[in-house]
Formats: sequence, C-alpha cells, structure tokens
Amino acid sequence: MDTLHNGLPATVGVLGGGRMGAGIAHAFLIHGSNVLVVERDEASAIGARERIEAAAAKSIERGMTDANVGEMASRLSVSVDYADFADRGLVVEAVPEIWDLKVSSLQRVEKHLGENAILASNTSSLSMSGLAEELARPQHFLGMHFFNPVPSSTLIEVVIAKQSAPEVIELARKWVQALGKTAVVVNDAPGFASSRLGVAIALEAMRMVEEGVASAEDIDNAMVLGYKHPTGPLKTTDIVGLDVRLGIAEYLHSTLGERFAPPQILRDLVEQGNLGRKTGKGFYDWSTTK
Repeated sequence: MDTLHNGLPATVGVLGGGRMGAGIAHAFLIHGSNVLVVERDEASAIGARERIEAAAAKSIERGMTDANVGEMASRLSVSVDYADFADRGLVVEAVPEIWDLKVSSLQRVEKHLGENAILASNTSSLSMSGLAEELARPQHFLGMHFFNPVPSSTLIEVVIAKQSAPEVIELARKWVQALGKTAVVVNDAPGFASSRLGVAIALEAMRMVEEGVASAEDIDNAMVLGYKHPTGPLKTTDIVGLDVRLGIAEYLHSTLGERFAPPQILRDLVEQGNLGRKTGKGFYDWSTTK
C-alpha cells in the first residue's frame, strides 16, 4: 500500500457520498490523500462532488489546510463503478444502516480490491464480526466509525471484529492520528461504546418529552449546562437523523433488550417524515436555521 509522509494511504475510496461519506472523503482529502467516492448514480455522484468541494473550500477559509481548492479538486474523483476501487489502499463504506445493504455493498467492494487493501465500515451499531463473516478476507476488515460533522469531530471509534488482523488495527489507529483525531478502540459489541451510550441517553430524553417532564430545549440544556455535553441528546438526534437513531435503537432493542425499546414519539416523528435537521423538523424546528 502506498502511503503519504503522514502515514495515510495515498489512495482512499469512500462508498456513499451522503453527509457522512462526504465528510469522510473531506477528512482524507484535506490531509493529502487521493480520494474516490463511488455513488449509486450519476446525479448522486455529482452531488457528492459538490458537497465535498464546498466543504474543502470552507476548510481553506478556516486554515485547516494549506492546499488550494484547485489542488484538492484534482485529488478528488467520483464514479458509479465499483471497479474503480481497484487501486485503493483503503475503502470506507458509508451506506445506510441496513444489514443486507451493508453486506451486499461490502461484498461488491471487496471483489475489486487489491490483496493488501483494507476495507472499513462506518457502521454505528451493526456487528463487525457478523459483517466480517460475509467477506472473503475478513482479516483485512474492521470498523472506522466517524462522527458527524466529520471535519470538526475529534473522535473516530475503531471497532475490532474478531477476525481483524492486529496489523490492520494498528494501521487504523495510525490513520486516525494522522487525520488529527483520537481513536477509541472497542471490541465488537452491539452499539459499540459511543452509540450504545449516546442512544441510551437520547431514548430516555425522548421518554421525558413524551411524558411531559420538560421541553426538548430544557432537557438538552440540563445536559449541556449540567454535564458539559457540547450538544444535548435531542438536538444531537436531530443532527444525526431520527431515522438513523430509530434504526440503531431497533437493532439494540433486538440484541440488548427492552431498555433500548424505541419510544413511540420517535416512531411517530419518523412516520411523519420529521427526521431532524435534514428535513427541517424533528424535536426542533430547523426550517429557519442555515
């Protein structure tokens, strides 16, 4: 695998160019990697490029990189062809949290990777060991769980599948450091560390809103001002996406029991299409927020 002076792979692929995928691509791009994003169709690929280039321009304005827009744009490519992953040293999968979709996507990527390439999943809750069982080279697979918004988040959760080779785990730790972030290394378990704790707090906050204990704003302020959380659990849910949180909660409910049962208020909001910031409304009204 070709590497840069900072230890990052010279060539990185990202499967999925939505909010998380674009953020992951941006993180590697501003630290020097040549980045390829593969999307499901041409329109989505064009949208991914626009998102990443806009984020790159902002990173220049904020002094996060010495590169210019043109130079970074020259290291970014988009495609709809999985075969284009063939020369990548690392590919990070960032598709929605649906088991069958994750498995089929990872298998399609793996078919095109070189023998020494590393495949990582950005899943926030699904079993890494279970996903690894579906792959031909499970020892080259692990979790790299990035956090939203990726550019400003300082955490990446490195999740170890039972099959992950020790040298692959060590490489992932070094990559996280090279990205200017901190690695939290966890063994495979439902929800890992971050999602399990974050969702537990968020679900209880939702139940408090449902029971009329306090408003969403006051519950969030209690955690921000009382416990120094940067953002309250309900606003965080809006930022992550209520549909995403519901999917994680349902998975944790099925694996860890009733304490992760999704509250009815969450199911109702998702059914109404109120998914948080991305739709303009969730526990908060985002329609006037830029």
